[in-house]
Amino acid sequence: MPGFILRRLLQSLAVLLLMSLLVFAGVYAIGNPIDILISPEADQVERARIIAAFGLDQSLPQQYWLFLKNALAGDMGRSFAYATPALALIIERMPATLELAVFAILIAIALGIPLGLLAGLRPDSIAAKSIMAVSILGFSLPTFWVGLMLIMVFAVQLGWLPSSGRGETTLLLGVPVSFLSIDGLRHLLLPALNLALFNIAMVIRLTRSGAQEALLQDYVRFARAKGLRNSRIIGVHVLKNILIPIVTVIALQFGSIIAFAIVTESVFAWPGMGKLIIDSIRVLDRPVIVAYLLLIVSLFILINLVVDVLYSLLDPRVRLSESRG
Repeated sequence: MPGFILRRLLQSLAVLLLMSLLVFAGVYAIGNPIDILISPEADQVERARIIAAFGLDQSLPQQYWLFLKNALAGDMGRSFAYATPALALIIERMPATLELAVFAILIAIALGIPLGLLAGLRPDSIAAKSIMAVSILGFSLPTFWVGLMLIMVFAVQLGWLPSSGRGETTLLLGVPVSFLSIDGLRHLLLPALNLALFNIAMVIRLTRSGAQEALLQDYVRFARAKGLRNSRIIGVHVLKNILIPIVTVIALQFGSIIAFAIVTESVFAWPGMGKLIIDSIRVLDRPVIVAYLLLIVSLFILINLVVDVLYSLLDPRVRLSESRG
């Protein structure tokens, strides 16, 4: 295990280095932020001063080398638009996005696994067919349209839930969170549900297929022959053995939710990292864009490592050293 983790960390450093180069060059090629940040009325002296202050008077290799040196010291640069450290700006918005992602994953688990088991254990029932039909909609409907429909129904027509913002927040270990207050939960529910719909559909299908396959295995037949209760067979022998693909998908989707929560945060005006990156792209705020993308890459690397370790805990037959060489 230590050797595997060390190899993965070295691979991660190489991936981060390559990704930083690609992201930096890609953002550099998009356009010149000076055209957006500097007023057209500014004279040449003022333009030259601002360009030098941002370090944009240097070539791409020089800017990238300076970025690498500063990044090793924990400095990802200063935001052009906000004049504050880019990493600090992202971390300030991170709790809102993490809270939204965690709540969406919890909804997907709470609804997806029971519905998937029901569909897998009784595949010919009307309930199972209805569940699978709804899961197809979860895959097919675009996130932004679902978000707008949720706002129209639950916020505009019924007036049950607010349509935007984060609502009241409470400090938890110095971090502002919404789920500790009724107002915060009301603001959190719609965007979290919007993010969770796709994952609910995915978990339903994974659980259903895994349950149907597990029911045909010899260990389930043996458990039934021993006279074990059906609830114990499902909870211990079936569910435990289908958790590996479910854990994998949930973990990877958690990273995807954080990375692609941009649409939901924009629709619901949720003050998270997604909304920040949209605003930064509009003004070509390179430090914030690069820092955000590298943070997302690091998150995916960490999630993949945690998933591999969970493999060995859920199934002792999985050997990390053998599967990864």
